[in-house]
Amino acid sequence: MTILVTGGAGFIGSNFVYMLLEERPDSKTICVDELTYAANIHTLNDAMSYDNFVFYKEDIRNREGINEIFGKEHPDVVVNFAAESHVDRSIENPAIFLETNIIGTAVLMDACRKYGIERFHQVSTDEVYGDLPLDRPDLFFREDTPIHTSSPYSTSKASADLLAVAYHRTYGLPVTISRCSNNYGPFQFPEKLIPLMINNAINDKPLPVYGEGMNVRDWLYVKDHCYGILAVLEKGKAGEVYNLGGHNEKANIEVVRIILSELGKPETLITYVTDRKGHDQRYAIDPSKAMTELGWAPTTMFRDGIKLTIQWYKDHMDWMQECTSGDYLKYYEKMYGNRQ
Repeated sequence: MTILVTGGAGFIGSNFVYMLLEERPDSKTICVDELTYAANIHTLNDAMSYDNFVFYKEDIRNREGINEIFGKEHPDVVVNFAAESHVDRSIENPAIFLETNIIGTAVLMDACRKYGIERFHQVSTDEVYGDLPLDRPDLFFREDTPIHTSSPYSTSKASADLLAVAYHRTYGLPVTISRCSNNYGPFQFPEKLIPLMINNAINDKPLPVYGEGMNVRDWLYVKDHCYGILAVLEKGKAGEVYNLGGHNEKANIEVVRIILSELGKPETLITYVTDRKGHDQRYAIDPSKAMTELGWAPTTMFRDGIKLTIQWYKDHMDWMQECTSGDYLKYYEKMYGNRQ
């Protein structure tokens, strides 16, 4: 089997690539990535040594380039991780999110229709459901929860989901969709909460926390997410949506304090900054469908996963340094420098 993974040089995509190379060694893994700011080709250094791994630098919006790859490789399965994914950046520049996350997904699905595939899997997010109130811990996102987006990012992902469902109904394209809670783990770009806080704490820099840090997220270790997607590919039904959550809800400020404690750093490094526009209060997923129908369940509790994650970044500070140089420093100063 040939599996084409878009966005495979990014955070979740690269972890999925490595899982495939380990768990499905008889398959050929094709990675397509444009190598935007959040991707790093060095993330795939170990993958490059595998004979059953091939990398293409390409933008999923480029119809001609995508068709050329499909025509050459003839993938059986396509897993679409490629996306602009940072909420703050979507507020600053919505257009690139609409172009990549919607138009890019359409280009991929058109190629799937043209060349024939067994499955197109769209990797989505729980953010398409909007948010839940902090005072209702009994409420969870389920697959039939109405879409109610809060940001240009989540709107672009919801649009791609709806487009995928439409391609399934209109053209019979064998589509599945997974919506996951917040991921953490190796190779995550440091604009996201956990790697940002780890990097700043290690370097004794202020840790910028939005508002009072009471926004709650359900955390899923990235490797658990990857195994969930594999379960959807192998056991999921075309046309279905599957929620993948970790049952590890934490307020942002709690996560920050855990990181400081693990690193032996003082809480005086915490700096509260002006809250994000339209900041969602709480995300919480009910993964019962995936657990019942696919036999999948997360195995990594947050207390264990965060230790593994912190240690990985401590062991890969050269990778972190490469990510946080140049344009990222300008972006960081723009986002947090004047918000205190």
